[in-house]
Amino acid sequence: MRKMLLAALSRVLQGPVAAAGRTASRVMVASRNYADFANEATFEIKPCDLHRLEEGPATTAVLTREEGLHYYKTMQTIRRMELKSDQLYKQKIIRGFCHLYDGQEACCVGLEVAIKPTDHVITAYRAHGFTYARGVPVREILAELTGRKGGCAKGKGGSMHMYTKNFYGGNGIVGAQVPLGAGIALACKYFGKNEVCLTLYGDGAANQGQIFETYNMAALWKLPCIFICENNRYGMGTSVERAAASTDYYKRGDFIPGLRVDGMDVLCVREAAKFAAEYCRAGKGPIVMELQTYRYHGHSMSDPGISYRTREEIQEVRSKSDPITLLKDRMINNNLASVEELKEIDVAVRKEIEEAAQFATTDPEPPLEELGNHIYFNEPPFEVRGPNQWIKYKSLSHS
Repeated sequence: MRKMLLAALSRVLQGPVAAAGRTASRVMVASRNYADFANEATFEIKPCDLHRLEEGPATTAVLTREEGLHYYKTMQTIRRMELKSDQLYKQKIIRGFCHLYDGQEACCVGLEVAIKPTDHVITAYRAHGFTYARGVPVREILAELTGRKGGCAKGKGGSMHMYTKNFYGGNGIVGAQVPLGAGIALACKYFGKNEVCLTLYGDGAANQGQIFETYNMAALWKLPCIFICENNRYGMGTSVERAAASTDYYKRGDFIPGLRVDGMDVLCVREAAKFAAEYCRAGKGPIVMELQTYRYHGHSMSDPGISYRTREEIQEVRSKSDPITLLKDRMINNNLASVEELKEIDVAVRKEIEEAAQFATTDPEPPLEELGNHIYFNEPPFEVRGPNQWIKYKSLSHS
């Protein structure tokens, strides 16, 4: 009887003691302050391949704790946003063209942190990551994808046509944004602003004639234009080896210097972009960058992405070269962050994405009378003919 009483007492006491222990451990984790972490760390990064350059970008990169957390959260947000877009597309809430960016996050984040907000960016139709990196909130991107009033282009642009200050979109015509990017760079030079334009295109667009015409003009006029080929190894379903006689896209400028960069490493992209921006700002003319990267999804949502490459190939890239995992491992192994802290960021990102998706599915669609708006910037109102001569819409520059 005495033994039974002692055992019961022990169980009663163990409950509060164990709970107190768990609480104490939580407090210890929560109370781990910034002093416990390193402020910064230096990493060896892969050297860039060079074309017509004596020296290239730095082969070491300093990453502060604050920068690392910012890069991690931004890349994780883009990844989760694209996975949510995939889900909404499969539910037929997003319709039409939709090209996802997951796998390539290090490109847009590394480029954005290397330039100034006053610099300019123009890209092709795989534009969601750049839109977010340039400062558009997730809810406005998802609302644009679902065609709602609260979208960043008021629901009229969709996946391929998103814009914000100094970001000239997604463009739907293959390669057509490259001459536009040179035009933006010409404006920078004409107005005497010490600004650069990042002009992006994919390996699939790299054989377009208009790109070579643009190279020529940019070199003649010494335009502050960084031509950036995001080489994700497939143009739609065609591998680069089957599409291009030369896959050295960084050498395609011929008379324009070039860099080939590890596009899966955010630090490599950042250092190369800093180098390229300084080169252009020094008045030396344009430069070409090739970012070697990989997309996890197919070309667009209509492409399952496994008819021209194997699941094993995709899985190998995910396991060995994932840009988010690479950054995460660097930060944890160098005491820039803890596993728990990064998990908290993951939870916060998921919550933000869910709330944005809720907004994107409940916000109203734009009314039909707004169809003619925003044809011109800062012009007096005028009438636009509808599908027949008896239907007219008023076009306003602002609304």
